[in-house]
Amino acid sequence: MRTARRTKTGVAAAFAAAALMLTGCQGALGSGGDDSDGPITLGMAIPTSGSSAAAGPYMKNGAQLAIDEINADGGVLGRRLKLNVQDSACDPKTAVTAANKLVAAGVTASVGGYCSSATLPTLSVFNKADIPMVIPAANSGDLVSQKLPNVFLINGTGAQQAQAAVEWMAKRKATRVALLDDNTSYSTDITERTRADIEKGSSGMKTVLKESVNAGESDYSANVDAVVSAKPDFVYWTGYYQEGGLLVRQLRQAGYEGDIMVADGNVDAKLISIAGEKNAQGVYATMTETPDTIEGASSWIADYKKKFGSEPGPYALQSYDAVRVAAQAIEDADSTDGKRIMDALMKIDGFKLFSGPLKFTSDHTLSEGGFRILKVSDTKFTLSDDLQS
Repeated sequence: MRTARRTKTGVAAAFAAAALMLTGCQGALGSGGDDSDGPITLGMAIPTSGSSAAAGPYMKNGAQLAIDEINADGGVLGRRLKLNVQDSACDPKTAVTAANKLVAAGVTASVGGYCSSATLPTLSVFNKADIPMVIPAANSGDLVSQKLPNVFLINGTGAQQAQAAVEWMAKRKATRVALLDDNTSYSTDITERTRADIEKGSSGMKTVLKESVNAGESDYSANVDAVVSAKPDFVYWTGYYQEGGLLVRQLRQAGYEGDIMVADGNVDAKLISIAGEKNAQGVYATMTETPDTIEGASSWIADYKKKFGSEPGPYALQSYDAVRVAAQAIEDADSTDGKRIMDALMKIDGFKLFSGPLKFTSDHTLSEGGFRILKVSDTKFTLSDDLQS
């Protein structure tokens, strides 16, 4: 047996003390069950084209940073890690093609998944091949409702995000809430759960409008008119930043002056540029940890910037952690056999993620969602409230 290495991220003293301590034995089975001394390949289906393509580089870079650090410390089971990235385009058909390419390439685990609607049809592809999935971003409840043994989420779920949203609405003393979604699994999951939480709450809030938009359009005047007519004092958009930016701009242009909040698929500087900086000021967002919200993350940010020449963006952290979790499970399983890795994932208890110690529930979701409230200030989303007070 050998003791594995300490990562070099230096995120914070607490992370540095516990980060990436992996243990295992040499000589495990390679992908496909063959003995191998070659690299262990992790697959990543993420959007590198389409309307959500901006998220792809952040996720790829975050994953690659973790892989480079692990390899510098000796690899996993004495073997190097390798990343195979395929484009999901946030499109179900494209994502299935990407998943099939990754299966054919013999990946040991999947560490991708951004749009839930595109990730959903890939679950069965990877499950049939006994390939575990550590999903860093996609978080619809539909992803775990099938109770597949290979699916694990390290982002907070739609239920946890809805709970945080309603808690923030109550803190803002909202009374009339309008909910807007884009009819995708991710978006409607959050919207329906938010409405349910509002209806069962005792804060005096009510849902005055639930409206779905057609993604990909440029004019949402009909939806905006419906919102204005409903006279809400709080609007919550649960789709993605492309449409979110347009809705924010058009709502403000129509004279809506109440609070606007967006879900985690919108936390990107592009939403601000689409909405216009003036219109976007003060827009809230429900979001899990970002580099800017973690005390002591400056060292990790510096490592990222040094390697890639740019600031880390949304889900870079979660993608970094997805690789670390997959590596931990492979090391714990002492094997690249998919079923053994799945068993090891379920047994993880206390592994240090950016969002806190990891332990999966029986549904393979995080025990704690860790959602925070961000707010647009100038050209960035910054921490507004941690919902702890």
